[in-house]
Amino acid sequence: MNPHYLLLTCLVAGCAVGPDYQRPDVALQTRFVAGSAETIGAVATQKWWLEYKDPTLTRLVTRGLAQNLDVMAASEAIRQAQAELRKTGVNSAADGALSGSRTTSGGDVAIGSTRSDSAALGASLVLDIFGGLRRERDAAAASLAAARADVETVRLAWLAELLSAYSDARYYQEVLALTRATIKAREETVDITRSQFEAGAATEYELAEVQALLSTARASLPQYAAQFEANVYAIATLLNEPAGPIMAELQKGAPQLPSPAGAGTGVPADLLRNRPDVRSAEADLAAAVAAVGVAEAALYPSLTLSGTVARTDGANSWSFGPQLSLPVFNQGQLRASRDAQLSAARQAEINWRGAVASAVEDVQVAQSSLSRYRQRATLLRKAASDYGRALELAQQNYRNGAITLLALLETDRNAASARISAASAVNDAAQAWATLKIATGAGAAVTGQGGT
Repeated sequence: MNPHYLLLTCLVAGCAVGPDYQRPDVALQTRFVAGSAETIGAVATQKWWLEYKDPTLTRLVTRGLAQNLDVMAASEAIRQAQAELRKTGVNSAADGALSGSRTTSGGDVAIGSTRSDSAALGASLVLDIFGGLRRERDAAAASLAAARADVETVRLAWLAELLSAYSDARYYQEVLALTRATIKAREETVDITRSQFEAGAATEYELAEVQALLSTARASLPQYAAQFEANVYAIATLLNEPAGPIMAELQKGAPQLPSPAGAGTGVPADLLRNRPDVRSAEADLAAAVAAVGVAEAALYPSLTLSGTVARTDGANSWSFGPQLSLPVFNQGQLRASRDAQLSAARQAEINWRGAVASAVEDVQVAQSSLSRYRQRATLLRKAASDYGRALELAQQNYRNGAITLLALLETDRNAASARISAASAVNDAAQAWATLKIATGAGAAVTGQGGT
């Protein structure tokens, strides 16, 4: 196209060169595997952690969302992007300064000195003929949207870490309680065996064996206690609080987190608006597309209106006029920059498509894991109950001399292992429920002040 004709057209009608952003088409299934075709709508303000019905967890989440350092740092990035946006548009097009001076000069004492005063006001305004400034503003607005989405991504990551640490802490408390119950049962076995040894019905080897099993259980307590404390320290770091009060609060004990009922996944298309990392990737794409327009506008002439008003030693002067700049000899460089921005936009689109695919995978994996972990927890709880009953019967039979010590110890080991495995499965299911919620983007916009 003739640049002179394009210049005249844009002067008359106004235009912005470069592509206008439109979300690319992306092929998505109508439903997740084993999911329904019902949308879940917007879930960013959903306080899903309340479904655990754990007051301590609720308090920790509320405090942490308000003061977590990672979220605070990401929020500062929003303020930076807002400032960058204010720099665009009129603020970028207009320039000018008011200056003044007073000069005193002289030579021989007999001549004396002279004083000269001057003041000048200069201003210039770039006419955004080809929309380069508008594209810059579009890019800045998209970067602001990306920064806001990044805060929500950080918030979800923080929620995942806190939920994991809290659930693990309660799990290790449960394991400590189960181990203490095992110790109590093994102490009874030691007492029985010692009585039988003193009566000549058991050997010294058998007594040593049951005592060794008891010592093994006692030795595991410090390990589980250390893991509980490590998770409490992690919670303190996530909340940016001293660990002491949190340790005292959690040491009061509470049941393990359950796996709440209901965990709607919606449809894959919901992720385009609910997942902040997907929205951030799309905002990056929009910014890259706008940058193509900026580079394209640089290929064409630019028009600047400038003027000055000056006063020097009582004499006034002024000037005003347009200045037309034609990029002639650097067209190769400018076109290369435009082509580079086109490539950057294509890369941004690829990254966005990858973010969408990863989001779909996250939901699918979380949905499958939750279903399987719930099944496993149910079966292992049943196994633990069965082994508990078997251990009671084995202790009675051993006391009556109906079974050997070897059979009792085998049942004891299996029962202890089954209880801990069941507790671990309950912990896995509780965390899988949170993972699914986070994978759908739920809770991304919730803050610690009761608002969003």
